Amino acid sequence: MNRHLVTLDDVTPADINALFDLAASLKAKQQQRLPHLVLQGKSLAMIFEKPSLRTRVTFEAGMTQLGGHAIYLAPADIRLGQRETVQDAARNLERWVDGIVARAFSHRTVERLAHYSRVPVINGLSDGHHPVQILCDLFTLWEKRGSLTGMRVAFIGDGNNVCHSWLQGAAKMGLHFTLACPPGYEPDPAVMARTQEQAKASGARLSVTHDPGAVARGADVLYTDVWASMGQEEEHAQRLRDFQGFQLDRGVQVQGGLPVEEFLGHREGKGRPLGQTLGPGPRLRQGFLTSSPRRAPVPVARMTGPEASKSWPACS
Repeated sequence: MNRHLVTLDDVTPADINALFDLAASLKAKQQQRLPHLVLQGKSLAMIFEKPSLRTRVTFEAGMTQLGGHAIYLAPADIRLGQRETVQDAARNLERWVDGIVARAFSHRTVERLAHYSRVPVINGLSDGHHPVQILCDLFTLWEKRGSLTGMRVAFIGDGNNVCHSWLQGAAKMGLHFTLACPPGYEPDPAVMARTQEQAKASGARLSVTHDPGAVARGADVLYTDVWASMGQEEEHAQRLRDFQGFQLDRGVQVQGGLPVEEFLGHREGKGRPLGQTLGPGPRLRQGFLTSSPRRAPVPVARMTGPEASKSWPACS
């Protein structure tokens, strides 16, 4: 496996399958309370330009459970590009820790950390990619459905960092991935072109549409993300207007002709990717699955009520 994880281009399908096997083994040991201190004596520096609940807690908890130690570095601790250059931060941290997680506004920051650091750098989120999140989501599907090849994933939302990593993951693992977004919110053309080329090897199909009902038709999984992410506060009102109709709700279910019982999503925030109701009967609520090499909770919006006979389980 490549030393860094900046995007999913840094791993091969074989790497991903090996990660899933390892994650499943470690998860089983954790549930059985069996020792699995594979990172004993290791330290992880966590550079967070953006605050986080899930990313911070799961990385810290994961390091503790694996016998290591995580050091949280808030924005004021380093002030990358102001008090410390990215190069200086990387060259100092590599002397003291065994790995670095960076949750940054700019993808270029993560790339530069990886360039200068001699210890592994993991992209915990940037404006360009969110690889660990998608590894978590793919692991969830792998646990629940078995083989990922040929699975049809419909992403209703923004062609953002999460979408970019989904395109890469789908291309590598042979999933059929379609994004439904408003005009003007398509993924980066360079990412789209590169992943289309990669998809030829796996048989994956990648596409973009502006019709959320059509994308739901025939899908195995419906996926969503917030409409306005951290750092896009000035765009929030405009995005709320632009994304009307691009919600996972009863309308999408009916248009798709699909008796959807499960939804998978990144997170729900001030943007409203999840409808408040799914019509008479079922209600939408937010649940979590513990499902990643770092035990990251993957948000799962589940229907409750008489029509939801196969809801995914809550936290394990």
